[in-house]
Amino acid sequence: MEKIRNLAQACELEYFSVLQSKTATTYIDVIQPILKSQIAVLVNHEPLALLVDMKKSENRGVEEPSLESTLRGPREGFNESLQLNLTLLLKRIPSHLLKLETLELGKITRTSVVIAYMEGYVDPSVLAEVKARIAKIEAAAVLESEYIEEYIEDSPFSPFPQIQNTERPDVIVSCLFEGKVAIMTDGAPCALFVPMTFWVGLQAADDYYERFIYVNAMRMVRFTFSLVSLLAPALYVTLTTFHQGMIPFVLMSSIAIARETSPFPTAIETILMELVFEGLQEAGIRLPNRIGPLVSIVGALVIGQAAVQAGIISAAIVIVVSATGIASYAIPRYSFGIAFRLLRFVMLVLASTLGLFRMAVGIMGILIHLVSMKSFGVPYFSPVAPRLWTQMLDMIIRAPKRMRIGRSNSCGRAVQGKVTAVEDHKGNLIRSFPLRGKTSPMRHFTFKRNCPGSYSPGTGSLCLSVRMQRNEASPHG
Repeated sequence: MEKIRNLAQACELEYFSVLQSKTATTYIDVIQPILKSQIAVLVNHEPLALLVDMKKSENRGVEEPSLESTLRGPREGFNESLQLNLTLLLKRIPSHLLKLETLELGKITRTSVVIAYMEGYVDPSVLAEVKARIAKIEAAAVLESEYIEEYIEDSPFSPFPQIQNTERPDVIVSCLFEGKVAIMTDGAPCALFVPMTFWVGLQAADDYYERFIYVNAMRMVRFTFSLVSLLAPALYVTLTTFHQGMIPFVLMSSIAIARETSPFPTAIETILMELVFEGLQEAGIRLPNRIGPLVSIVGALVIGQAAVQAGIISAAIVIVVSATGIASYAIPRYSFGIAFRLLRFVMLVLASTLGLFRMAVGIMGILIHLVSMKSFGVPYFSPVAPRLWTQMLDMIIRAPKRMRIGRSNSCGRAVQGKVTAVEDHKGNLIRSFPLRGKTSPMRHFTFKRNCPGSYSPGTGSLCLSVRMQRNEASPHG
């Protein structure tokens, strides 16, 4: 056995059977680890201190996320331990392409934060923007990932979230392969990923674990119910107040008879019932899990039935508000559904003034707001505005996986052009694709990348050189 002369040599020879250990040379570098329950080993006449992480903390076990449950996908979810969350992530991506950068936020709390991304997949400009915004955070305490979200989002006054959160490791992994950046915080079960687009908020994890025919049918239902949750109360108020001629006579007669005893205008009735429904929903969330849903359902039935019998509101209002509430639950992302719930009241107020005209103005205002927004430099309404045809295979409908050749990149940038030749890693021509017809001014370039999961004897991956011709005027090249 080699003779140990100092503490640094013992660390180099790895004589300490501890997974996480490091050395410190200054007094300040020793204080913070000790405050985090680490052990500092000091030796007389030694200029170094050995820091050993031997703390044991009680953590919640790996459980299924309550807000993102699936029928077929994995049942594992993140918890409050950053180390365990990274273990779940590394278990799914055992590759050197996965990069993890650790930093500390909060002048007092010194909360550990990890920035995760896939090398070769991530957009360098998005990654640089994420690091720059996080570096500007100067808060005394960072207790949860939401603290970081409010500091780095583009439009803090927008009702739509620009940063998506999730408790599912498989969702984070799929986003990393799409070129996104994940932000994981110690003490928070929710991880963030950026950039986010409007269409991501309407997609569920089950969309990628079921056959595409069923998924497309459910997506159509989901998108339809999203519009119902936003516009149904406002449309009812508009038709019954300003445009009665657009309703069939028999139906309008039934609505008029039901409203004979109601003392309030239709707009006031609808707003009051919406407020009651939102209050019951909020109470159901705050109450214990066993009695919360029961109180919400019984409260809605009792209050609605009593209000109709007392003649305060009409039965048609109860039906519309109930259908709207059910439709809002079809939105898979809770934070994304909040935007629809808030804008529902805005559309109600607009519809109660000038009818369909004000409703059209409100819809145009929402669309203009969505088109003008960006998430870390990526248009929020892409791939519709700007239009990226290659990414539309997973927007409203999901194409079969065999049709989605290559890896997708949801960062709003795509290479546009025509493939002219494909070569292997040795430069041997595999196949050529001669151009036909007239082409605009182009230039040649070579695009190389490793394809994880593709089989090649001896390496486990295949490296291809794709020669293309790209249009110089392409705005998304």
